[in-house]
Amino acid sequence: MSSLYDQIYAVIARIPSGCVATYGQIALALGMPNGARTVGWAMRHCPKGLPWHRIVNAQGKSSLSAEGRDLQRALLADEGVHMDLEGRVDLKRYRWQEV
Repeated sequence: MSSLYDQIYAVIARIPSGCVATYGQIALALGMPNGARTVGWAMRHCPKGLPWHRIVNAQGKSSLSAEGRDLQRALLADEGVHMDLEGRVDLKRYRWQEV
């Protein structure tokens, strides 16, 4: 399983500043069309330095608890990615297109 996690982390490491990707998008890039939850599990063990804050759910929202969600919002805002009042990122505008 760790090699799969390493593959997930390698994709996440490529997400540029100012962009986001969804759990499902990362899974699909690795040939796992139903693997969004696996990406979520991998994120629970996310290595330091990985841009974890650039990962959102299919609705463009954070899947984190309130504290993590606030930090994610702040980190994304620092990169020019803004969430609306409902905590949603505009995926049409900010979704990473290279995977």
